[in-house]
Amino acid sequence: MTRAALFDVDGTLVDSNHLHVVAWWEALRQGGHQVSTHAVHRAIGLPGEQLLDHLLGRDRDRSHDDRLSGAHDTLYGTFFERLQAFDRAADLLRALADDGWRIVLVTSAKDRELTALRRALDADDVVTATATADDVERGKPAPDPIEHALSLVDVDPDRAVFVGDSVWDMKAARHAGVVRAGLLCGGIPRADLTEAGAAAVYDDPGDLLDHLATSPFAGARVPEAVRTDGRTDGGTR
Repeated sequence: MTRAALFDVDGTLVDSNHLHVVAWWEALRQGGHQVSTHAVHRAIGLPGEQLLDHLLGRDRDRSHDDRLSGAHDTLYGTFFERLQAFDRAADLLRALADDGWRIVLVTSAKDRELTALRRALDADDVVTATATADDVERGKPAPDPIEHALSLVDVDPDRAVFVGDSVWDMKAARHAGVVRAGLLCGGIPRADLTEAGAAAVYDDPGDLLDHLATSPFAGARVPEAVRTDGRTDGGTR
C-alpha cells in the first residue's frame, strides 16, 4: 500500500525560521507594533493572517494587514538567494522515496517563497506533491492542509507520517489523525513539541535519517509513549 511522508518546509527542511522572525519583527515595527522576537518566533508556522491574529489579537484594526504582510514578504525576499537547507535534508527525502514513500511538502509559504525554499532544498526529483495554505480555507493548526496533502496522493491518515518543527505542525497533524515526528532545528523546545502531539523528536533531518529504523517511518503507526527518562521514543537526547 502507498505511504505518504509529509514534511513542513520552513524550519524543518530549510533553515529559515529566524529569517522569518526578523522579517515579521521589522514589518511589525514599521507598522507601529512592538512585539518581541520571542513572541514572533512562537507564531512562525501560522499563515500570515493567523499569525497576525495570534500576535495582535483578533479585534485589531485589520486595514493594515496587507501592508504588514507585504512588508514581511519584501524583507524576507531579500534572503531568498541565501536560504540553506539543513544538512542532509535532501538525503532524508531521497532515502524515504527510495523506500517507497511518497514525499509531500505541506507549507504555509506563498508561491514565491516556496520556489526559493525548493531551490534551497534541491530535492524536486523526489517530491510528489505540494500542499500550501492557499489550497485550503484554514491553515495550520487546522487539519485542512494535512488532509489536502493526503488527498493529493490518495493515502489514508494511518499510512502517513508528518514531520514538522512547530507546535502548529503537531496540532494540525494530530487533528488529521496522522502520526507526528518533531524536529528541534526550528527552535521550539522538545517538551512543547511532545505536548502538542509529537510521537518522537529529533534534532534535525540528519538525526532523523540516522534513526529511520526506529522512527515513526519504521511503520505507519508507532506508540506515542514517552520514555521514563523523559525522552520521546526514537529521540537522541
